[in-house]
Amino acid sequence: MVQVSPIQPCLWFDGQAREAMEYYTSVFPNSEVRAIEPYPDESLDEHFAGMAGKVLNGQFTLDGVDFVCLDGGPYFTFSEAISFVVLCADQEEIDYFWHALSHTPESEQCGWCKDKFGVSWQVIPRNMDRLTTTPAQIQAMMRMKKIVIAELEEAGAAVAP
Repeated sequence: MVQVSPIQPCLWFDGQAREAMEYYTSVFPNSEVRAIEPYPDESLDEHFAGMAGKVLNGQFTLDGVDFVCLDGGPYFTFSEAISFVVLCADQEEIDYFWHALSHTPESEQCGWCKDKFGVSWQVIPRNMDRLTTTPAQIQAMMRMKKIVIAELEEAGAAVAP
């Protein structure tokens, strides 16, 4: 029996659930699509009109975190009120995830980005708390789109005694 997380984020897509699962699992290591249950043939129930073959219930894992998703139609969309934090070991990892996930330049700020499906991500270093301890570091971060670790370190060193 496969062990799954007792609490899982659920992502609501408008016809892109399968594509999103495939994309996310290609971006994150140790990831897989665990199951896809398609909507039944629409001839079986009028409530499924236009949904045949789309994802009724998708289950996938991104680097050990379990998710579920569905194609629910255009009724709900993603907003920045919910985001997923990607903790990165170094600048190379930040650059990799930023390149893979950032799709909407006007939404980029302080390590936050939005992907091609409208999902918001925070791509930040694991030690972000230590890189934003001074006002100068916080000001430097506020001017950034993608986080640049060296610039935060320089801002911290500029005020060190």
